[in-house]
Amino acid sequence: MKKSDLKFIPNFFDKYIALVDDETHLIDGLKQSETILETISEKLVQYQEYRYQPNKWTPKELLQHIIDTERILAYRALCISRLETQALLGFDENVYAENSYANNRSIEGLLKEFRLVRQSTIPLFESFNEDMLHRAGISSEIKITALAFGFTIIGHAQHHLNILNDRYFTKNLSST
Repeated sequence: MKKSDLKFIPNFFDKYIALVDDETHLIDGLKQSETILETISEKLVQYQEYRYQPNKWTPKELLQHIIDTERILAYRALCISRLETQALLGFDENVYAENSYANNRSIEGLLKEFRLVRQSTIPLFESFNEDMLHRAGISSEIKITALAFGFTIIGHAQHHLNILNDRYFTKNLSST
């Protein structure tokens, strides 16, 4: 399915979904982030512990955040696709980042984990039929569909890859 197949775009998640082209197919979009990460892997190694401002995440923490969020959003899509009736709770990304110990890990290990999580996310969404993708539930007090979560996963990764490029790599490279 394409982004243009979304029946509605939920508030809050709209900022991520907006980063995805209207005619992007869900599975193709999920595959694109992996390619982008591979192209910047050398920069990730070079600037892995750089912070563009105090108290901002390092590239390792940011990558771990992308991984954690994808797992959570894929789980939420699964719940909604299976007609879960309970509202799904939000999470505090800063608490997750503080307790991830991502800076003790290697970039190679984080990239491997990202690939494995993404390789799990793709068949999950491939398993959903059209009806399942359009099912809606409540997550973080917001009405959302499984399909919207798929495009949120793509846009969320893109959002943070843009931050890596703009605030970590580009500024850091131009100041050397």
